Amino acid sequence: MTLTDRDSPQTPKRKGFGLARLFGRDRSAPVPATLAPDRRVYAIGDIHGRRDLLDALLDQVRADDAARGKDGIDTSVVLLGDLIDRGPESAGVVRRAMAGIDWGTLIVLKGNHEAAMIDGLDTDRDMLRLWLEQGGDAALASWGVDEDVIRDAPLDALVTAAHAAIPAAELAWLAARPLSYRCGDYYFVHAGIRPGVPLDEQTPRDAMWIRDSFLTSTRDHGVMVVHGHTRTIDVEQPGNRIGIDTGAYATGRLTALGLEGTDRWIMAT
Repeated sequence: MTLTDRDSPQTPKRKGFGLARLFGRDRSAPVPATLAPDRRVYAIGDIHGRRDLLDALLDQVRADDAARGKDGIDTSVVLLGDLIDRGPESAGVVRRAMAGIDWGTLIVLKGNHEAAMIDGLDTDRDMLRLWLEQGGDAALASWGVDEDVIRDAPLDALVTAAHAAIPAAELAWLAARPLSYRCGDYYFVHAGIRPGVPLDEQTPRDAMWIRDSFLTSTRDHGVMVVHGHTRTIDVEQPGNRIGIDTGAYATGRLTALGLEGTDRWIMAT
């Protein structure tokens, strides 16, 4: 198991066959995903401790939202999880997300890095080790845990230091994040879904950790799945999902997907 993505599988595009295709209409082509006329949604990919990029992108999104007109429009911004780890300001990202926005609704989903932190600082020492290896050390430092403690202390002592440094309200808020959000024909989730399983039967593990079986699936999921978790050079739109994790902590490119009606647009730092 790994908290990080090193693969970017390419999903093959479906091709339609038969008379419909011969006469210029592919019956296998999905109906375009849409939102209700009064809704506008922006989804933001994995932030990983880059408070600077989150602030910059939220400013862009706010300006874009205002420029498109607000008359009768309800705007939501969805953070797709993995707010923390790797980058230098995990604590700052969490506090910025907890503060919300005053020009719409901010919805924050739980990613596998948040789950690893919560479980690791509870009783799962194997998960704690994995979390520390995959960027949790940077997160602890951002909350003010001494670097010598992070590097050298026994795990139980490290957990004690972490709980002393991280406000209980912030840990509780992270633990309470929802796993998914549905709006119109779009389904927002950190990692993806298990193909062929109804949305109301998806497991938390798949929502936060799934990779290959979701990424390589060409089936129609009944919704357009918007996800992060798997880092790619650019936004991926193979037809049944939209992946928007562009590796912000390493690349400096934090990406947002804008949605209104059947329109889609991309913004990035």
